[in-house]
Amino acid sequence: MTPNPYSDLMLLSGTGNPELSRKIANEIDRSLVPIDITSFADGEYDVKIGASVRGHDVFLIQPTCQPVSENLIQLFITLDALRRASAARITAVIPYYGYQRKEKKTQPRDPISAKLMANIIELAGANRVIAVDLHAEAIQGFFDIPVDALTATKLLARHVLERHGHNVVVVSPDAGGAARARRLARVIDAPIAIVDKRRPRNDRIEVMHVVGDVEGANCVVIDDLISTGSTLVGAATALREKGALRVDVVATHGVLTPGALDRLDAAPIEEICITDTIPVQNDPGVVDGHSKLHILSIAPLLAEAIVRVHEGRSVSELFRS
Repeated sequence: MTPNPYSDLMLLSGTGNPELSRKIANEIDRSLVPIDITSFADGEYDVKIGASVRGHDVFLIQPTCQPVSENLIQLFITLDALRRASAARITAVIPYYGYQRKEKKTQPRDPISAKLMANIIELAGANRVIAVDLHAEAIQGFFDIPVDALTATKLLARHVLERHGHNVVVVSPDAGGAARARRLARVIDAPIAIVDKRRPRNDRIEVMHVVGDVEGANCVVIDDLISTGSTLVGAATALREKGALRVDVVATHGVLTPGALDRLDAAPIEEICITDTIPVQNDPGVVDGHSKLHILSIAPLLAEAIVRVHEGRSVSELFRS
């Protein structure tokens, strides 16, 4: 183990997911450093850190989920404050990395937003990044600082095994997610299938057919995130039409735009399992009204990664599946 060149570990939280930050702090048995994030009358943010961070190993927890742009600005400004306060090392813990779906140009004059966010995070003062289930592995290469790209695969796999044992078929909702499905299938020792779909228009997904044998099977559709839910609804419908006994959905990030939960509730899906990288709703009653939704906490995984980074130990076994 490499000797730790840094002083005490310090945890800070933005406003992106304070409940997750508290869970991580409890796992590590550390208190969150007081931080006051306020807004001027015109909406500009101001950040005041309530303790000295000079010479410390600081971990800032801030997912860049909805409201994405506001949470990003908070992240940038807080990183800058920490850098100017002489923190020895600053690790940006970003459970959900916003703008990650634009990791390449798909047509002329497209931005590569995921790369732009990486540039600004580094410029603002981050020395390291911890993230969970990036939309594309290439995003790690957008940074010139170390990136610990964790995955919730083992966490989701344990839930699937508790629910179904090994009697499942793991399904990718599209060809692009096949590698993700293979990782889960390898952990639980299960076969895979792929839903082939075509997009006649940008606002419509038409499921064509299922590649693989799903007749009479318990199917688990895995994705990195759930946004509108349309892809998963189409996949579940196609699987049931091909004779699947039941369909579950597992995903890391519950983006869940307005109407998504209602759409998924109405679909032939038994359960939707996500993690708490993103706060699902501020009103628990809204979530409780959707009986299919099951939320697992990513806090133990992130807490372990933070401790390992601080102590100079390997993080690789946490994201190997």
